[in-house]
Amino acid sequence: MNDYKLLVDLHKQGHRQGPGGDAETEQALNLAMADRTAPLKIADIGCGTGASTLLLARLLNAARITAMDFLQDFLDVLKETAENMGVADRISTLACSMDNLPFADKELDVIWSEGAIYNIGFEKGVADWRRYLKAGGLLVASEITWITDSRPTELQNHWDSEYPEIDVASAKIMVLEKHGYSPVGYFVLPERCWLDQYYRPLQARFEDFLNRNGNSEEARAIVAAEQREIGLYETYKAHVSYGVYVAKKLG
Repeated sequence: MNDYKLLVDLHKQGHRQGPGGDAETEQALNLAMADRTAPLKIADIGCGTGASTLLLARLLNAARITAMDFLQDFLDVLKETAENMGVADRISTLACSMDNLPFADKELDVIWSEGAIYNIGFEKGVADWRRYLKAGGLLVASEITWITDSRPTELQNHWDSEYPEIDVASAKIMVLEKHGYSPVGYFVLPERCWLDQYYRPLQARFEDFLNRNGNSEEARAIVAAEQREIGLYETYKAHVSYGVYVAKKLG
């Protein structure tokens, strides 16, 4: 099994594929001041197995959500969960790349993307996706963010290698303004969104993951990389988190 399939195998059993939480998803929705009774057309881009999609479907009874991910395995999990929760009628799934969206210009009321925009880069995402939003439409995206002005070299080097676009919130907000958005709100994900909601459940799956994959060298390398990232967060969590950015498209 190649590394790509191993990563899917590890993460598809997780409720979340990155830091986040239901309370924080609802906090972002409140900041956006979206009308919860309106028939909003929403795209959840890079939805994974659907933690945010499912909550939005519960909170927005009249909305229609297109849940998008390039991994069909994740979407299959989402569809089954949506059926079990009784919200499948509000959600459609679509396997596609986030840099090749199928929407018409000015079609969407809301674009939502938790922990996923980094796949094409924050600036490219906010610039490219803007065309699909109606005037006054909302963008909600979480993005890895420095939360201090300086940070230890070990942490800086790790994230510079993993994601060179990492920056402080003021720089991210400038990107939004540069590309025709008006910032509406911003907050930082708390520690529990990393440890309780993502890292601890991930660690709990490591043993079964290794056993399923014959304790192969490739599987052990993936676990080691995950453990290193977890260790860096536990050591340096005062310096880095996800920022949640809420912005409105200017007309």
